[in-house]
Amino acid sequence: MSNLPIMDAPLPEIVGTSPAMRDVYRRTRLVAPTRASVLIVGETGTGKELIARALHRLSPRADGPYVRVNCGALSESLLESELFGHIKGAFTGAIDNKTGRFEAAHGGTIFLDEISSMSPKLQVKLLRVLQEHEFERVGEARTIRVDTRVVAATNQLLEDEIEAGRFRDDLYYRLNVVPVYLPPLRERREDIPALARFFLHRYSEENRRDAPELTPEIVRVLMEHDWPGNVRELENSIERAVVLSAGRAISADMVRPVDRSQLPKVGLKKAPRGDLPALIQQLVKTAMQSVPASSRDLYDRVMKGVERELIEQVLAECNKVHVKAAERLGINRNTLHKKVSEFDKESGSPGREE
Repeated sequence: MSNLPIMDAPLPEIVGTSPAMRDVYRRTRLVAPTRASVLIVGETGTGKELIARALHRLSPRADGPYVRVNCGALSESLLESELFGHIKGAFTGAIDNKTGRFEAAHGGTIFLDEISSMSPKLQVKLLRVLQEHEFERVGEARTIRVDTRVVAATNQLLEDEIEAGRFRDDLYYRLNVVPVYLPPLRERREDIPALARFFLHRYSEENRRDAPELTPEIVRVLMEHDWPGNVRELENSIERAVVLSAGRAISADMVRPVDRSQLPKVGLKKAPRGDLPALIQQLVKTAMQSVPASSRDLYDRVMKGVERELIEQVLAECNKVHVKAAERLGINRNTLHKKVSEFDKESGSPGREE
């Protein structure tokens, strides 16, 4: 790593020296000092928010605010209020004036995740902010000017969304001044051993255990998998192995990814509301069979891990559309949003998305 040119060296909190990632580091460093809008494109779990944070930290705006907005987690009306703010009485429930995220990001960077889910109405307002650097709060005629850099991210091909009539081409060109493509893990397999070691040390330290050895057999198992959930899936697999090993040496079976075709199907397609805890209990009961009786205090941690993995899998299958995912999981959408927010707060490691 020390022999790499400075432009190709890994960015903070990001692991990997594959040619594909070195291209990412180089482009990120080149565009960060400029005012250009950036569109980060990559599958779920590839680490798009980590790149957004790096763009902010390496920019002249580093001392300003960094504000993240998940555009796919809110309805059109709530997202409009969240982005642009509102005044008291603008709509039912608007009991006070609210400062929007664009105002809050003045002098800094705003990261718009899941930009492809933004409605046509809000796309028009966003385009105006990008072109004119101004907008109005909901319910107010006064124009507000802001100096905010926009970084957007998507796991969809926006060209396809434009062709389908769901995304404005003029907005696409405004956002896509400099694209940064994050490769899926299957396209940079040489980074897998380094990522696995990073997560082994991270979760061993969190659980106050000695970091287990990453044997050639375990590396072979990890390298053979395609990792459809990318770095996030690898991280979850390593964390699960550390937890279930209970301080013992981990085996290849512990890190072997779960075969989704073998997972119980009950409750995933048409689960009535409230059935998610029961389904998780069923999955945890199976997982806990491999944990020594003396370590049953790990139950809560294992249950939380399984819950997280289940939610992330269903979100991925629903293209991160929270309404659809909540319906399939059998829980209220607000409950799902709260859990995802909790996952985000616990993140901050390589490859986590948002």
